[in-house]
Amino acid sequence: MNWLVVVVGGMIGAPLRYLTDRTVQSRHDSVFPWGTFVVNVTGCLLLGALTGCADVAPHLRLFLGTGLCGALTTYSTFSYETLRLTETGAGLYAAANAVASVVAGLAAATAGVALGQWVSP
Repeated sequence: MNWLVVVVGGMIGAPLRYLTDRTVQSRHDSVFPWGTFVVNVTGCLLLGALTGCADVAPHLRLFLGTGLCGALTTYSTFSYETLRLTETGAGLYAAANAVASVVAGLAAATAGVALGQWVSP
């Protein structure tokens, strides 16, 4: 039954990623992939908070962590967009995307863990 919980989380996370990405990107007139950046950092924050909470039920961890966050975040799109930036001559944007994604993702995960520990009894 665990697989079903993951599937349901993924069914929510995937369209949420697509819609968030399109909404964020449409508000920016830049080649920088803001939509992917936002969903990845948000996913890091959510997964960090989930990790920081001590008393989360296993099914909820599967639903939110593996399912929702797994479908919400996207390493493959991040890699592809960074490669495309490089190929189109936007190497500075590619480097900024790589560095900012890693730094912001780690910062968001760290903040999420702290938030989860603060909220968790």
